[in-house]
Amino acid sequence: MPHLVRVYIRQVIIGYAISAAFVVLLLAFDVANLWSLISGSPVGWLACLMLWIFNGIVFAGVQFALALPRGHGADDGGSGRRDAVHGVLADPVAVRHTNR
Repeated sequence: MPHLVRVYIRQVIIGYAISAAFVVLLLAFDVANLWSLISGSPVGWLACLMLWIFNGIVFAGVQFALALPRGHGADDGGSGRRDAVHGVLADPVAVRHTNR
């Protein structure tokens, strides 16, 4: 499995864990009477599941977006220097400058 896919899966798992904690805190503090609404409805579990899933999408995306600039997606140990065409490390090349 490519390294970037492993990083993505790890960040999605972290994002959904943060989402679960966020939903638990929302319900524990009864923000906007969410606990009252969810516990009083026969389909409250569906509302809770949707809250977790949709917040998980947002938090997972943010986790992945923050992980890439930190170098977690680079195979070279996090230096981040990549060739745009081939994805290999770019080495400096001496270029001769001539005046016209």
